Amino acid sequence: MTQPILALSNIDKAFPGVKALDQAGLNVYPGRVMALMGENGAGKSTLMKVLTGIYTKDAGDIQYQGQPASFKGPRDSQQAGISIIHQELNLIPELTIAENIFLGREKTSPMGRILWNEMYQQADKLLARLNVKYSSKTQLGALSLGEQQMVEIAKALSFESKVIIMDEPTDALTDTETESLFKVINELREQGCGIVYISHRLKEIFEICDDVTVLRDGKFIGECPVADINEDGLIEMMVGRKLEEQYPRIDVKHGDTCLEVIGLTGSGVHDVSFTLKKGEILGVSGLMGAGRTELMKVIYGALPSERGVINLDGRTINPVSPQDGLVNGIAYISEDRKGDGLVLGLSVKENMSLCALDKLSKGIQLQHNEEAIAVEDFIQLFNIKTPSRNQIIGNLSGGNQQKVAIAKGLMTRPKVLILDEPTRGVDVGAKKEIYQLINKFKAEGMSIILVSSEMPEVLGMSDRIIVMHEGRISGEFSAKDANQENLLACAVGKTVNEEAA
Repeated sequence: MTQPILALSNIDKAFPGVKALDQAGLNVYPGRVMALMGENGAGKSTLMKVLTGIYTKDAGDIQYQGQPASFKGPRDSQQAGISIIHQELNLIPELTIAENIFLGREKTSPMGRILWNEMYQQADKLLARLNVKYSSKTQLGALSLGEQQMVEIAKALSFESKVIIMDEPTDALTDTETESLFKVINELREQGCGIVYISHRLKEIFEICDDVTVLRDGKFIGECPVADINEDGLIEMMVGRKLEEQYPRIDVKHGDTCLEVIGLTGSGVHDVSFTLKKGEILGVSGLMGAGRTELMKVIYGALPSERGVINLDGRTINPVSPQDGLVNGIAYISEDRKGDGLVLGLSVKENMSLCALDKLSKGIQLQHNEEAIAVEDFIQLFNIKTPSRNQIIGNLSGGNQQKVAIAKGLMTRPKVLILDEPTRGVDVGAKKEIYQLINKFKAEGMSIILVSSEMPEVLGMSDRIIVMHEGRISGEFSAKDANQENLLACAVGKTVNEEAA
């Protein structure tokens, strides 16, 4: 193999109460895609922040293009030819696509006048390269989350970097958008770029990457060609043990009907009806834009309904706000933990107890001891890796943030728990822990709705599955009758019989 264009070796980084990196390392080779793998909290994001100058390393060496390197910040590393596409978007919705791409480095004349036409033309070329069907004059806020992610990718490409770091780049992308991204990655590889690809989707690693580096607990575990390892071996390197069963579904005797939805219409949802029993996991499948999240938000009260009936424990409810949903016993865990689920500037404790303050208060007085005990119990139960309950949640890894978001919903002691993409951006080890917790609450009789874009997850954890297409239910299956072919047929608007024929 050729010499690496970028090499990090023996990198140490400590924060108060935790050693995030302990002799960590990474090699990036020209014309190759290096997967950087590890559980949440393994140190992947910290290592990238050390590389790009957001954090200062405590020890270790960085070599870039054969020379020792040290960057003062992201702008410094970008100018040197290293770009990073963050998992969390760093864009401004009120600006146009082109303004976002070239923010802070606008094309100007010698007199300092912004050359708008030149900027729009360059931005349009980048969008065309990624197969994004928008003019660069479009306001960014008009785009979906996946389309905004493509703009973030276009922004990174505009630097014409020699090394591009992609942190969960397909997290919010449709299959078509992912295909466009992979085409661009192949182009970059042919041009000699070195790419660091961070993803929890193992299928993508074997599809697009050449090599893989694994970190565990901040330590470098190993590097090898992707061709020399299989999925089971990669999981074992990441978690330090074999995961015997990825989807540990348990059978529980279902109780009475807890939730009944009849003819629900509104906010992209059309005449939807279904039931949910106590101790049952109802999976909700479908393609992006099928109306799954909209349906959940209408039930929870975050989006308005036009007509239809929602019965909870035999009583008709009409939630018109999230507060109504919580009061009635419905907890919704959003697919967008940064936008809707958590307040990143608050502590673990404050986030976790935010929706349950009425249950932790006597009159207008918050019972701080009860709050602290309840939070500590959930930290232990969910195995949340945090120095303390007072740690700012924005400092935690994505997987640990997700555990806090789920605990926040459970703290309200709901009758119905709605989990919208609960394992998005979560590593295989943390996924298993989340599934085991879902099983625990299922066994206690809680009614659970699991919305997921990952068919194996829906098939592996659900007792019954409904499929949505264009805001309507297009199919329903028991766990034993469901398979990927049936779900996909219904997801694209066909019936199973038509597909079979």
